[in-house]
Amino acid sequence: MNPYFVGFLVPVAVSLLLRKRRKAERKRGVPVEVGGEPGYAVRNYRFEQPVETHWEGVSTLAELFERSCKEFVYMPLLGTRKLISKETESAPGGRSFEKLHLGEYEWKCYAEAFKSVCDFSSGLVRLGHQKNERVAIFAETRAEWQVALQACFRQNITVVTIYASLGEEALCHSLNETEVTTVICGQKELKKLIDISGQLDTVTRVVYIDEEGISDEVSLARNSTSWIIESFDEVGRLGTEAPVEANMPLPSDVAVIMYTSGSTGLPKGVMMTHRNVLATLSAVMTIVPALGSKDIYLAYLPLAHILELAAEALMAAVGASIGYGSPLTLTDTSNKIKKGTLGDASALKPTLMTAVPAILDRVRDGVRKKVDATGGVAKKLFDIGYNRRLAAINGSWLGAWGLEKLLWDTLVFGKVRAILGGKIRFVLSGGAPLSGDTQRFINICLGAPIGQGYGLTETCAGGTFSEYDDTSVGRVGAPLPCSYIKLIDWPEGGYLTADSPMPRGEIVIGGPNITKGYFKNEAKTNEVYKDDEKGMRWFYSGDIGRFHPDGCLEIIDRKKDIVKLQHGEYVSLGKVEAALIVSPYVENIMVHADPFHNYCVALVVAAHNELENWASQQGIKYSDFSDLCQKQEAVKEVLGSLAKAAKQARLEKFEIPAKIKLIPEPWTPESGLVTAALKLKREVIRKTYENDLVQLYA
Repeated sequence: MNPYFVGFLVPVAVSLLLRKRRKAERKRGVPVEVGGEPGYAVRNYRFEQPVETHWEGVSTLAELFERSCKEFVYMPLLGTRKLISKETESAPGGRSFEKLHLGEYEWKCYAEAFKSVCDFSSGLVRLGHQKNERVAIFAETRAEWQVALQACFRQNITVVTIYASLGEEALCHSLNETEVTTVICGQKELKKLIDISGQLDTVTRVVYIDEEGISDEVSLARNSTSWIIESFDEVGRLGTEAPVEANMPLPSDVAVIMYTSGSTGLPKGVMMTHRNVLATLSAVMTIVPALGSKDIYLAYLPLAHILELAAEALMAAVGASIGYGSPLTLTDTSNKIKKGTLGDASALKPTLMTAVPAILDRVRDGVRKKVDATGGVAKKLFDIGYNRRLAAINGSWLGAWGLEKLLWDTLVFGKVRAILGGKIRFVLSGGAPLSGDTQRFINICLGAPIGQGYGLTETCAGGTFSEYDDTSVGRVGAPLPCSYIKLIDWPEGGYLTADSPMPRGEIVIGGPNITKGYFKNEAKTNEVYKDDEKGMRWFYSGDIGRFHPDGCLEIIDRKKDIVKLQHGEYVSLGKVEAALIVSPYVENIMVHADPFHNYCVALVVAAHNELENWASQQGIKYSDFSDLCQKQEAVKEVLGSLAKAAKQARLEKFEIPAKIKLIPEPWTPESGLVTAALKLKREVIRKTYENDLVQLYA
């Protein structure tokens, strides 16, 4: 071997091995003594006390937004794409789809956005909205949503946030329970409000966001209700003509009552103070490097979800630009994008984005399917490049580094990155733990680290966060600087803080980001919130976790997901679902276990293309996809695929579904079977498919 090559290799190998060792030894979270129930508690290694505010003199979200608008005056803040046209395209089978032709992003700078906020804030008062009354924002994520939110904050108006996909019963419950008097909504949401107008007790004013075709709903609302109906722009004009002095909130005032989309029963309203949300924003500022005015953020998740609300508040705080999109127009090939029109990501070229695991799983599956369909040399190159980069990410100095990494990025992964604009430098994943397979795939293909966070609505999304240089998978990082994370024993489930080699138990989160509780639900609040003798507030999550030696948390179970079978074996439904969803035939899956039987079953939402391709290869005849899902050959094929995935995940025999039912229709938030964050609503699904589950156990 060439001695010069050896001389080059040895120092590279040594430096990589030393770097790997330093990473392994690095403490990201350290044990801490805390009050309350005994357990094993950990804090962020850099902060002995929880962080409350990162910005001197700022103690509320209203102050933070005003500060940013004065600092970043002419920088672009709110970006919206111009709608050029809507078209209807027909598809085989008589179905039709709406396609959008969208233009470039048009921007409001910070100064213009602040004026819009002040005008709308004054306009609400002129419209008749009184002090101590609440406003509900019931709309898709868009610039007007953010303007309305900040406008309410300037008058110390508590905002009730409601998912646009919420069903009628939950919508009535949320509006009536909080005694909302003013609702701000879009076209689809106005139609929903009109349908339930007779069931709403306190709504007197509706402000609609002007959209093409909304005039019919406006006319109907004016003719069939006694509400004051006004457009968003008109409310702003009222405020321009007659400005009203701001009534700024205190840190302890409730900024938002956020209705969770709830996986069980009616949604609960979580009361978040300005202090609570500000603590989470301040903590994230210390974790994500170099956040600033050069960043462009792609906003498309529901703003009624704390992950999106907090992310956008943080972007505005650092002078970044927020470009609005939607899940259906995200990429050039998204469902609602007209062929030849750029998707939101291509038009915006964002540097930052947030995502929930289900969306990242779809990105992974979409790329893989496209690569497999292309086949030939392109597929071979992708596979080689991917495996070379995977080796490097897993710590091997024989993997693709340096020039070779650059070669694969240019030759193979550049085309994948173009799907999301080509400039993503960081992805924040929240809502649920991300699978290691997806995390590695996105990291390699996008060339951007994924920061996994763990938090809940009740903790203002604050909890843990993986640092920029942490390339480990399957974990959710160390405690954020605003939070202490404590594990407490759960003997019934067999999880103890004394467990070796890692302490295990129920995750309890404490800190200034812990919310006040559930609106008008003292019993539930007292069940899961507790204040200790030192004044620290704790939230009992119901999730089961374990701490790694470096102080990073891993989510391993959930109390409600564990079912004891007839012969005494415990099945963790969530764990089994996470293992089985990797099957190519599975779009979604819910495992069900009956305590009176010794086996579990599953409802499987079948992956349309994969199952049809298999049927075509096998020469199986069927009339439509629903018919295919009922064929025994298809059920047997999917069962075999699940067994293979279960074996790879080393599941026990009793954990593997013995029988399955194939479901042809997707589970969407609109169907009410999954939440807006795409989590299963177990109880709703169980009731919907009650007869099918009975048949599986027959």
